Amino acid sequence: MLGAAPTLRTAAIGCRLQPTLLSPCAYHTTSPPPLRTSDSSSHPRRRVPLTRTKRNVIFKPTTSTSIIPIRHASSISTPPPQETSSQSTQTPDHLDWNTFFKLRKTRRWYQLGSSIGTGIGGFVLGAQVLTRSDMDALVSQIPLDPFITLGLITFTCGGIGWLTGPIVGTAVFNLRNRKFKAQMDEKEKEFYRRIKRFRVDPSASSMANPVPDYYGEKISSVAGYRQWLKDQRAFNKKRTTYISY
Repeated sequence: MLGAAPTLRTAAIGCRLQPTLLSPCAYHTTSPPPLRTSDSSSHPRRRVPLTRTKRNVIFKPTTSTSIIPIRHASSISTPPPQETSSQSTQTPDHLDWNTFFKLRKTRRWYQLGSSIGTGIGGFVLGAQVLTRSDMDALVSQIPLDPFITLGLITFTCGGIGWLTGPIVGTAVFNLRNRKFKAQMDEKEKEFYRRIKRFRVDPSASSMANPVPDYYGEKISSVAGYRQWLKDQRAFNKKRTTYISY
């Protein structure tokens, strides 16, 4: 009995002191509480906002083009192409020399075709007038055979129609190419000015050295004009050679 008393006392003391020893808050100190505890529900963690404050995002651009996206900077920095002075002054229907010579050749065909038509028309019209009217008084005044006289009058009417043909052909040509009319007049003056300046003196011509296209009617292109200039120089060279001999 005496041996069991100390054992029961020790067990009683151990049972009384065990909750105190296992408790984490058994010892009270004057140190401040820890910044982070294991209990997250009682002290929630404070999160720093990810968005920047108004002070950090506001900036003042130096120029208005600094905030333009990169993909549009080239279109604004590069100015649109400006037309040159030659393109702005040049008309869409500009007449060059080759086109002028082609139109000049076409105008000759118009004149020739209209001359043929008006010549035939004048001949037929003259014959109709002579057959339907009394021409005895007129024929008797001419000392020729009446048939020859009537034939001459008929061919005269045809000749008048032939001479009228270029006028009609030129009018039709100008009507169909009226957009080039003013430019053709200027080119025509310049062309004949050059012809008058570079053509040779016809007084020095001969059977062995004839004048090469005095009026420049055979010129139908720029290459033809250059050949015409060569012919004029060849004529002058022959003339000086014959004079020296």
